[in-house]
Amino acid sequence: MRRCFPSSPRSSGTGRFFGVKSASETPALLSPAQRRFLHLTAAVNGAAIMIVEILGAKMLAPYLGTSHFVWTAQIGIAMASLAFGYYLGGRWADATNQLNRLFAAMLAAAFYLCLSVLGVRAVALHSLQFSLPVGSLLASAFLFFVPLSLLAITCPFLIRFLTVQLRSVGSNVGRLSAVSTVGSLVGTALIGYLLIPLAPNSVTMYLTAGVIAGVALIHFLVWGGQRLGAAGAVAAVVLLGGLAVKIDASPPFKGFKELFRGNSNYGQLQVVESSDGQLRYYLNDYLVQNSYLPETRQSISIFTYALHGLARSHAERLDSVLCIGMGVGIVPTLFAREGAKVDVVEINPAVVPVAQKFFDLDLSLFSLTLGDGRQFLNGRTNRYNAIVLDAFLGDSSPAHLMTQEAFTAMRDVMLTNGVLVINCFGDPKPGQDYLLASLTKTLRSVFSSVRLHLAPNGNCFYVASNSPLQVYRRVDLGAVHPSLVDSVRTTINQLHETDPRHGIVLTDDYNPADFYDAANRERLRRALAQSMLKL
Repeated sequence: MRRCFPSSPRSSGTGRFFGVKSASETPALLSPAQRRFLHLTAAVNGAAIMIVEILGAKMLAPYLGTSHFVWTAQIGIAMASLAFGYYLGGRWADATNQLNRLFAAMLAAAFYLCLSVLGVRAVALHSLQFSLPVGSLLASAFLFFVPLSLLAITCPFLIRFLTVQLRSVGSNVGRLSAVSTVGSLVGTALIGYLLIPLAPNSVTMYLTAGVIAGVALIHFLVWGGQRLGAAGAVAAVVLLGGLAVKIDASPPFKGFKELFRGNSNYGQLQVVESSDGQLRYYLNDYLVQNSYLPETRQSISIFTYALHGLARSHAERLDSVLCIGMGVGIVPTLFAREGAKVDVVEINPAVVPVAQKFFDLDLSLFSLTLGDGRQFLNGRTNRYNAIVLDAFLGDSSPAHLMTQEAFTAMRDVMLTNGVLVINCFGDPKPGQDYLLASLTKTLRSVFSSVRLHLAPNGNCFYVASNSPLQVYRRVDLGAVHPSLVDSVRTTINQLHETDPRHGIVLTDDYNPADFYDAANRERLRRALAQSMLKL
C-alpha cells in the first residue's frame, strides 16, 4: 500500500464540512478502496462536465436558438470555467490536505445545477435584450460557469492526494487524465444518444446533479466524517431538483392544456390545445411550428397554403413531389390527396408519432424516409415535378440545405419544367437583406428563373425553375381557411426583387449567413419568444 503522506487512517475527514485545516497538517493514508473511489470520482465528474456543456446549449435553445453563436458561447464558457477550475483546484490542493473541500465543492455544483433548471427561462429571456453573441455569453456564464468550475477542481486535487512520490507524478497524471477522459466520452455518449431523446432536459440535469451529490455523499459517509452535514446538503439538492423538475413539467401557457411533451435529438416537442379544444399548436423548443383546427383538419398557418399553392400553380404537372421536411405532415398530405406521388424526408423521427396522434397524419398517403435531406438527394434516381424545402431548426433553415451545392442536387432530381419552392424567414429592407439577397443570388447561379414572394407575417417563399416560370393554374383560395384568405392572396401576389450587391453566392465551403443575418434572427427570435409568452 502506497502512502500519499504519512498519516493515520481516516484522518482525511476531520475538520469542518466546508472548512479547511492548515496545509501543514498530516493528510490521510488512502486505502485501496478509497483510491479506486477517487478514480471513480474523476470519471463521474468528467462525464458530468460533458453532459452539462452539451445539455446547457439544449436548455438555452428554446430562447436563444441553435446558431453557432449559442454553441460558441457555451463551449467558450465551458473552456473558461475549466481553466478557472483547474487553477482554483491547484491552489486549494496546495493550501489544504482535506479531501472534504473537493466533495463539498461537488455538492455546491450539484445544488447550482438544480438552480440552473429553475432559472434558465428567466435568464435566457432577459438575455434577449442584448445582441445574440453577448446574450448567449451572459446566459451561459450565469447558468453554468460556477458549477463547471467547481467540477473542474477535481483533477488538481486528486493528483496531489494520489501522488506518493515525485517519480509517480507522471503516471498519476496520465492515469487520472485517462480516467477523466473516458468519463467524458461516456457522458458524451449518454447525453447524445440516450438522455436527450428519452428524457426532458430538466430531468437529465437533475439526474446529473443527483449523481454528483451521491458520489459526494458516499465520501462523507465512508471517509469524510461529516455525515449529518452531507446528508442535509444532498437532501437540499434532491428537494430543489425535484421542485425544478415539477415546475418545468407544469403547463407552460395560460389558457392552453398540454397534450404532449417529449424531448428529441432536434429539440423539445410539444402539442398544446386551447381550453375549448378548437385550436392546436405544434411547438419545437417552445416556438410555434404549425397551428391546426382538429374539427376541420385544417392548418391556420400561412406557409402551408403558400407552399402548396405556389408549387401547384407553377408546376406544369404535379404527378410527383418531394418534400424535404415533413413537420406534422399537412403539406405533403395536401399533395397526396390530389393524386400526386409524394416522397417525404424528415430528419426527426420523434415528430412522426406526434403527427399521427395529434394532427391526423396518415402515413399511407406518402413514402416517408427518416434522414437528412442532403443525404437523401445523393444518388437519387427518382425525378420530381416539384420539390418543397421546408426544413427548420428553430428560427432558420439548416445552412447545408441553402447552398449552391444543395440547390444543384435538388435541380438534378427535378423533371423538365419542375419547380423548387422554399419557405424561409428574411428581412427585405435594404441593409438587412443579406440572407434574401444571398439566397436569390445562389438560386440564380443554379436555376434560370427565380421569384421571391413575401408574406405579411415575415415568411418568404422562393420559386425556382430551369424553365421560364409561368402560372399553369390559379391558387384555389376557396380551400384556404377563411381567416387566411387575404394573407395568402397577398403572399401569392407580392413579388420582391433583391439587390444582388447585398449578398453572395452561398457554398458549402463558405456560408456565413448565420453571422451576417444574426441581427434579423435576433429580432425574429425575440418576437417569437414574446409571442410564446402571450399564449
